[in-house]
Amino acid sequence: MNMYELETPALLIDKKIMLDNLRSMQEYANKYNVNLRPHTKTHKMPKLAKLQEEIGANGITVAKVGEAEVMAKRGLKDIFIANEIVGKTKINRIKLLSETINISFGIDNEYQVKEIEEVFENARKKAQVLIEIEVGEKRSGITSEQQFVNVLNTLKRCKNIEYKGLFSHDGHSYKAETVEECKESYMESVRTTMHYAKLAEEMDMKAENISIGSTPPFMLEFDIPKGVTEIRPGTYILMDASQANVINNYERCAASVLTTIISKPTTERVISDVGAKGITAQTRNKGLTKTEGFGRIKQFNNVYVDGVFDEHAIINNTSFRNEVNIGDKIEIIPNHICPVCNLHERAYLISDNNVEDEILIECKGKLQ
Repeated sequence: MNMYELETPALLIDKKIMLDNLRSMQEYANKYNVNLRPHTKTHKMPKLAKLQEEIGANGITVAKVGEAEVMAKRGLKDIFIANEIVGKTKINRIKLLSETINISFGIDNEYQVKEIEEVFENARKKAQVLIEIEVGEKRSGITSEQQFVNVLNTLKRCKNIEYKGLFSHDGHSYKAETVEECKESYMESVRTTMHYAKLAEEMDMKAENISIGSTPPFMLEFDIPKGVTEIRPGTYILMDASQANVINNYERCAASVLTTIISKPTTERVISDVGAKGITAQTRNKGLTKTEGFGRIKQFNNVYVDGVFDEHAIINNTSFRNEVNIGDKIEIIPNHICPVCNLHERAYLISDNNVEDEILIECKGKLQ
């Protein structure tokens, strides 16, 4: 089937571009002799996660227990949940997964440690945990040395938990205004992470794994300092408008949303059949990742989605309006591909404008 025969809206993935992205990031990780553990919350597709491992990834990252369960069911055997897991029901689900796969997850407080210790009593394997270090994003993670020492001391008293190391996410690098600012933000994040690793080693708690994440620094191919053992980029596989702005190259955007022109109500306005429920209403308003509008129209220069309703995209551009007809199908490069994948039931793998495969987005909606 030609891709233009698909019902719209439809999530498309250009196979060649995606494979080039995968190989490029794997080569980058190999160059610095670190493991690549891609964050699959970007695509939520076990089939693509397996492809990432086939190309060289050392396991995968997910955000939620539900995603881990789906990935494990589909044959993924080495999974890290890069998130704090709280609640005995969820921890019990991890305990069950630990019987058949290698699974680890994040902590940043003593409350979690006590819950995990209780739930994993009499488990076949100890719980595998990594401590998150907050490095500037102002999200979750350890924010002081005293917190860190307290958590480590609590872990030392546990018999059902194995401390595996540290992880961090320099998400604030997305807001850097220049490449140099992005690099400094990234390097400072790594220095902070390594500082805590040294503190742990001084307490006889040497980290087996020191894992860092966020796509922009790796797309810009910054050096990976000695001591880091793993990187966790996610968006690189498909890319989006915000990440393309970092490297000033839309040619590496593998994902787009195919949509049909359904109305041309004025001499300027064009309406297509995908809205916030298919491309989101997300924008980025600062730094290298700053986006214009609500998505970029592929194959047209400087044409953007100006507004979205639930099921409609609004494009105000007289020149564009004069080039397209009602019934035409166009592609939109989303601003942020991760939530877009979570809105669709399937993606279509495209080669030379032909549909090569239909891939179910099996982790869609797995938020628990």
